Amino acid sequence: MANEKMWAGRFQESLDAVADKFNSSLPFDRRMFEDDIEGSMAHAAMLAKCGILQKSDVDLIMEGLTGILADMREGRLVADVGEDIHMFVEAELTARIGEVGKRLHTARSRNDQVAVDLRLYLRRQSLEIIELLKALLASLAKQAAAHADTIMPGYTHLQRAQPITFGHHLLAYAAMLMRDISRIEDAVLRMNYSPLGSCALAGTTYPTDRAYAAELLGFDGACENSLDGVSDRDFVLELAGAFSTLMMHLSRLSEEIILWSSWEFRFVELSDAFTTGSSIMPQKKNSDMAELVRGKTGRVYGNMLALYTTLKGLPLAYNKDMQEDKEGIFDTVDTVKDCLTVFAPMIETMTVHPENMLAAAKGGFINATDVADYLTKKGMPFRSAYKITGELVARCIADRTDLSSLPLEVYREYSDLFEADVYHEIDLAVCVARRTSYGGTGPESVRHQLQLLTDYLNK
Repeated sequence: MANEKMWAGRFQESLDAVADKFNSSLPFDRRMFEDDIEGSMAHAAMLAKCGILQKSDVDLIMEGLTGILADMREGRLVADVGEDIHMFVEAELTARIGEVGKRLHTARSRNDQVAVDLRLYLRRQSLEIIELLKALLASLAKQAAAHADTIMPGYTHLQRAQPITFGHHLLAYAAMLMRDISRIEDAVLRMNYSPLGSCALAGTTYPTDRAYAAELLGFDGACENSLDGVSDRDFVLELAGAFSTLMMHLSRLSEEIILWSSWEFRFVELSDAFTTGSSIMPQKKNSDMAELVRGKTGRVYGNMLALYTTLKGLPLAYNKDMQEDKEGIFDTVDTVKDCLTVFAPMIETMTVHPENMLAAAKGGFINATDVADYLTKKGMPFRSAYKITGELVARCIADRTDLSSLPLEVYREYSDLFEADVYHEIDLAVCVARRTSYGGTGPESVRHQLQLLTDYLNK
């Protein structure tokens, strides 16, 4: 297939080879070949409906595009010549069906063509990412169900704070991931309008039916303004932002997994299938998958910032700078999918050590709030109860003991309200079980949250 430029005619000299390579987006935009061909088919069908092209010509175009699509999917045809995927497909079509192939670009510009391709591609990828997120949610639900009663220390400032269940902790991340799905869905809703037919920037003199083409492509309508249709990349930024937030959540969970896997915690152990060793220290078992997710988060952030920076000074409508919108968002999509693909089985195969979690929960006076609540329920103002409990903690530290082992007579030195039932009230299992407020850490509350998650995944 000859590499003659589609825009040849006005130019007297050929494009310099270095400039040609610099200008080409084919190495990265060829991944959109399915979307480009889908958009072209819808455009051709619209041209036939409106009488702009003869039906016989459109039938030939459809046959040619169908063949190109099949050959590219099967690897018999590789997009390796041309400025971009749009030019490659059009040149290949013309090579296969002759002059009729040149009619396909009637009432269309590469500006609206690339805009529709990118929307179709990102819509498809967003739906795949949502399915990967649901797989991760299912893995979290499985572990949370198994550990709805498993007591562990909850932390603030990375200091032991109050007793919670491991299931409750995992479901906090499930809540984050459900919001991530919602953000992606919201971005797709705003993205789901067709720029096809906006042409270069001003629309066309042909009697087109943009709503029909939009309907064929599964869009909710056509972009209302042709200038905006070809120059809008808000949807790229929105998805880059949603994916950055998602990666932030995965990074936070990765950090906790890395900590929990350490010998200092020993709360969990990752499967050998999702860890690596050291080249020199034979005892090592490293949480490399979690560390990579944590590291790749910065990469996704960088892509988002680059996209914002590229777009911030562009006048309307299309500018070649906008070619830079693709590599960043493509890399983000690939990175997010890779991270989610490894994360779900890593969580599902993770071994939990409840005995180590419970041992940690017994230290650090994490039932101190329950001591204060005990006094408050007996009529003491909370601030007074808080002060007394703080003094009791200081006494325990001085005596090298804990609140559960402190003798009753010592408790009564600080308040006559203390009775023998205080030991039951500050038992860790009781402390957790009684946190029955909506969304709390009590096992029954955790099971309710699990049911909500199950219903969400099954809808």
